[in-house]
Amino acid sequence: MNKKRFLALAAAAMMAASLVGSTVSVSAADTPEDVQKIIDAGVLKVGCKADVPKFSLQNTKTGEYEGFEDDLAYEIAGDIFGCTADEAKEKDLVEFQSVTAKTRGPLLENGEIDLVIATFTITDERKETYNFSTPYFTDAVGLLVNNDSGINSIEDLDGKIIGVAQSSTTKDSFNEYVKENNIDVKPEFQEFDGYPALAQALATNQIDCFSVDRAILSGYVNDGNKILDDRFAEQEYGVASAKENTGLADVVDKKVTAMLDDGTIDKMIEKWEIQ
Repeated sequence: MNKKRFLALAAAAMMAASLVGSTVSVSAADTPEDVQKIIDAGVLKVGCKADVPKFSLQNTKTGEYEGFEDDLAYEIAGDIFGCTADEAKEKDLVEFQSVTAKTRGPLLENGEIDLVIATFTITDERKETYNFSTPYFTDAVGLLVNNDSGINSIEDLDGKIIGVAQSSTTKDSFNEYVKENNIDVKPEFQEFDGYPALAQALATNQIDCFSVDRAILSGYVNDGNKILDDRFAEQEYGVASAKENTGLADVVDKKVTAMLDDGTIDKMIEKWEIQ
């Protein structure tokens, strides 16, 4: 074998080797520092929900997170590590950490996680603290009540107890809506730590209504309850990153935008039967 051919084969072997393993080699010169840090760590740390059917639910048997937002995390990881979403999942390139409406912000701010993909509503106030991607899903707040409650519309909630998640925007959104529409309703609000607790409180009549985004409520509908027709406070979900991680935010936004443009997001919504 001549020297020229030997060197060519050696170079090819080195390139192939760089594509094998837990991560894919990416040129540091073309990669933002905050993204390179994730590549060097070999894992993308994502805060997600563990209790939202269809969006992100932790499988009690396998411990794995399953849902639309978890699939989105694998898609983003694939872009960061230079592989497909399926490969990102197979190689465990995403490390999920369960978050709630109360904990997701602090965990992102102190650097324990890189991204929050957890039905995180984009608001002007939150944009002052975090970077948000282009919205990947639009929803509205809804009201879940028991069939035998006698509650058939928002007007029937006067004096009733509405359960909401800690640190959510639901209470403020409800009050703004009834004020703007001159609806004379003054309910009491109780905060709960997590959606399963809210669903249980509704089932046992500790509260009269469970209120959160309609897509989330749909995962808790059963033969004994119903989502009212009333909907308010249309809101958009975005992928959040720490304010200083502008390089990561740019990578995420480009990925989400591309997935919206090519129909990938729509296919994922259809896959998980999200209404």
